Amino acid sequence: MTLDTSEQNYNSDSITSPSINENEVDQIQSLQNIFSDIKKELSKTIVGQEDAIEKLFLCLLSRGHGLLMGVPGLAKTLLVNSLAQTTSLSFGRIQFTPDLMPSDVTGTEILQQRDTGGGRDFTFIKGPIFANVILADEINRTPPKTQSALLEAMQEQHVTVAGKNHELAKPFFVLATQNPIEQEGTYPLPEAQLDRFMFIIKMDYPEREQELSIAKQTTVGGTPKLQEVITGEKLIEYQDLTEKIPVPDHVYELAVDLVRKTRPKSKDAPDWVKEVVEWGAGPRAIQFLIKSAKAQAIINGNYIVSEQDLESVAEPVLNHRIITNFHARSEGITSSQVVQRLIKEVSKAND
Repeated sequence: MTLDTSEQNYNSDSITSPSINENEVDQIQSLQNIFSDIKKELSKTIVGQEDAIEKLFLCLLSRGHGLLMGVPGLAKTLLVNSLAQTTSLSFGRIQFTPDLMPSDVTGTEILQQRDTGGGRDFTFIKGPIFANVILADEINRTPPKTQSALLEAMQEQHVTVAGKNHELAKPFFVLATQNPIEQEGTYPLPEAQLDRFMFIIKMDYPEREQELSIAKQTTVGGTPKLQEVITGEKLIEYQDLTEKIPVPDHVYELAVDLVRKTRPKSKDAPDWVKEVVEWGAGPRAIQFLIKSAKAQAIINGNYIVSEQDLESVAEPVLNHRIITNFHARSEGITSSQVVQRLIKEVSKAND
């Protein structure tokens, strides 16, 4: 039996995705409870940062990767570590430094004596990337050669060493951190690598009351131990469920129109975009918009993706995929402002 979604004012003829059945409705409700429990556990170590927590969870559900941007001391590393603790997923931390080599990330082959004797064989020793949740800490601190070692893993879910493919654990997520203010001695990620991240998640300073809570909670003893809320097997089930969330055709069209309007050389781009944008988003942005909008819908308890779900994830998806030109930078116009204005214009046009 399929769920009746007529109360959401959608015509089923305009939906190209499969429908949700009653069992999957129960799973969606269960997922909401799990997300609530995860937030409760994280509150033991993380004060505030609700938006960052939600965006990280959306990455997990969408099989995407996230890049946390924020000044030092905002608990970026602690947040990723704590999130891994609330699951049964294995956790690996890679501290990126200028002298880090690709083999320090992926692993390497070494000669070892055979157990039976009589010679030696090459044995692959796995690197820290062979875990479910990878914290790539201060990813812009290491040279491009080592940064690129993550590309194959993030995109292909395997690494190649000495001509041999080695499959990574599933599920697999790279959650990287980057300091936006210290640029001396850093290697900014090229656009091709930034495009592999579904979201750029910006973390800002806490409110005064939150900082007061931080002062009281974090200066009286050790870090609390967090309870496991979800297993890796269950998370994979929820990832599969997320992919089944129906998407109306007009939401697909909204995603396509929004991305096409970011490209200054496109006939669909408004004149003001052509004046301030140098490069716009590519087709991967459309894919990530739909995937993350499905995840947004499911944690909100919705059984179909709405325009509001897509609009709520548009900024973290598009922010790092829009490159403003010199004129925009001289006027203080940011990629975030471009995205926000486009969302308003596209939404207004579709009303």
